[in-house]
Formats: sequence, structure tokens, C-alpha cells
Amino acid sequence: MRLVPFITAVLVTIAMYLLVFEREALLAFAKYDAAAEQDTDAAAEASDKGAEAASKAVGVVAMRSAAREIDSAVVLRGETKANRQVQVKTETSSTVISEPKRKGAFVKAGEVLCELDPGTRPAALAEAQARQIEAESRLPEAEAKLEEAHARLAEARIRYTAAQKLSETGYTSETNRIATEAALRSAEAGVKSAEAGLQATHAGIEAAEAAVAAAQREMDRLTIEAPFDGLLESDTAELGSLLQRESGSLCATVIQLDPIKLVGFVPEAEVNRVKVGAPAFAQLVTGQQIQGQVTFVSRSADETTRTFEVEITVPNPDLAIRDGQTANIAISAEGAKAHLLPQSALTLNNEGQLGVRVVGDGNIVDFMPVRLLRDAPDGVWVGDLPETVDVIVVGQEFVTKGVAVEPTYREASK
Repeated sequence: MRLVPFITAVLVTIAMYLLVFEREALLAFAKYDAAAEQDTDAAAEASDKGAEAASKAVGVVAMRSAAREIDSAVVLRGETKANRQVQVKTETSSTVISEPKRKGAFVKAGEVLCELDPGTRPAALAEAQARQIEAESRLPEAEAKLEEAHARLAEARIRYTAAQKLSETGYTSETNRIATEAALRSAEAGVKSAEAGLQATHAGIEAAEAAVAAAQREMDRLTIEAPFDGLLESDTAELGSLLQRESGSLCATVIQLDPIKLVGFVPEAEVNRVKVGAPAFAQLVTGQQIQGQVTFVSRSADETTRTFEVEITVPNPDLAIRDGQTANIAISAEGAKAHLLPQSALTLNNEGQLGVRVVGDGNIVDFMPVRLLRDAPDGVWVGDLPETVDVIVVGQEFVTKGVAVEPTYREASK
């Protein structure tokens, strides 16, 4: 008996048994194998697509930035201005009899700048004072006349009352009553006359006092004094020169530099951030750094520039700050959240809006608009970004919104 036909017969028997009695199990096994083969093919296809997508992602350098609280100062350009400047002019006409003071000299309030020739003014003052004395000397006499008139009036009233009662009882004649009534009316007229005389005397005294005050005022105008502590911006009037009231001749120009003011103009978009009393800092073109306090913010805008005037008062005890110097001013304002980014990270979108490109979810590029706050030595401070954001700092010009990227991160600026 041969072995091969026997084995073949056994295998055929087993196959027939499976086809007849185990047909369902055999079909299920066959379907499982087909599904497994399909899953293997899909996985391979997905892997190929992933590799293809990875090969298409753009490589960029990003910086993970966190917002920080900064003092958001209002920056503007201005100039120094004297706190006060006055042209001291004459109020009377006369010639100068004092030696001139030279410009640049420091003068104190009340210090004589120009002294004028008095002329006949002392005599006019003495005459006015004499008239005042004369008018005042008439006052006791007028007061005495008024008292005498009041006494006569009282006596006339008593006599008239007595005569009227006697006339009613028939003890005196009607003629006597009429005479006492006439005397009463005369006494009343005398009182009015005395009162008028007293009022005239008082008026004469007041007129005399006014004349004395006018003469004294004219004398005071002969001495022209400094209105406040300051510096002379011009020589005082020369000795012998004629100063005339009609033309308002100039004696001297006095300027006050302590304290001094910084004057600038803030745009209307920033004016609400500037408060009276806020500290301010400035740097002059000479490099000198100064600080002061905001003392005035205009309520009315300039019609041409639509800006508002701001004044800052700065101490200047050594008079080192001059009038009219240019200054870069920074006024402290309320703090704000901001990101410090390299200036090169800023870009524009298709609408011309300033912003940055960031790495979003799934490493997809997004564009976010920003608001410039101020410059810094190592970048720019910008606002209107989230608390934490991944900003593309290298390669942002080669990608647009919606593009997949493969970012490499670098450390943010401190």
C-alpha cells in the first residue's frame, strides 16, 4: 500500500467535511482575513499621507511670549517755557535818574528797576495834603452848627406845643400860636441847612483825600519795581532817557525761570490718559534729564492740529534750564498688559493692518492685529494680544493665515 494516495484521501475527506459540516466558520475566517488585509492597506496609505503632509509643513522660528504689566507712558515732544515773563512799562512820563541794570542780572521782587525824576510832583502832593488839612479843619465847625440847629429846633417845638394848648383854652392869642409855628418851621430849616453844610464838609474832606491819594500814586509811579523774583532779559532804561506814559515806554523785561514749565501738545486719542498731578519725565536736547508734575491739561483743542496743550511744572532752583529748549516728554499713565517683541516680528496683512503671525492650534498660522505702545531698546511693546501667544519671529513673511508650519521655539526677551 502506498502512503501518498492515503494522505491525499485523508485531506480530501477533511476538506469535504469542512465544506459540508463547518461551512459558516470557514466563511467567517475568510472574511476576517480580507478585512485585516484592507486595514493594513489603509494604515499604510495614512502613513504615506502623513509623511507627505509633514514634508509640506513650513519651518519657522517662534517665540512664546507672556504679557507683562508696563507703565504705559504718554510720549510727546515739547519745549521749556518761562513760568512768567513781564515787560515792565512806565505809568507816568519823566526822565530816568537811576543807573541801568544789565540783562542777565537777578532781581528780587520789589527791587527798583528804574527811578524817574519827580519834577513838581512833590509840590503837588504837599498842596493836596494842605487842602485835606484845611477841609478837615472845617468839620468841627459844621458839626457844632448842626448841634446848635438841633437845639433850636427842640426849643421851637416846646414853644409851639405850649402855644397850641394855650390857644385851645383861650389863654393866648391866635397870633402868638402862629408866630411859634413859624419859629418851628424856621428851626427845622436851620437843621436841614446845618446837615447840608456837614455833608458838604465831608465831601470836601473826601475830595481832598482823593487828591492826596492821586498825588501819592503819581509819586509812587516814579519808582518802577520788579514784580517778582527773576532775571532781566533786557537792560533797564538808560540814565537820562525819557519814558512816556502815552507810548508805554519799556523799563525792563523780567523773566521767571524757577519753577519752569514744559509745554507740549498731546493727541486727542491720548488726552484722556493724561491727568493733572501725574509725574512726568523729560530729556532736553542737551541730554539733561528732568522731572516734574502735570499742572494743566487744556479743555480746548487746537483748531489746526486737534491736539491739547499740556503744561508740566519743573523745579529749576539753579536756573540751569533755559526758556525755549526742546524736550522729549514722557507722562506717566495707567499701566497696561503688553508683550515685548522684536520689531522685525511685526508685519502687515492683505488689508494693510499691522500685526503679528502666530502659531495656532494644530501648528496652523493665524494673524493677530496689535497696537503699538512704545519703543524699547530691545524691541517694541505691543498690546491687544492674548495673555500667552506663540509669535513667529523668523519666517513670518513666507507664511500666511491657514498654512501649516513646523515651529522651532526660542527663548523670549526678559
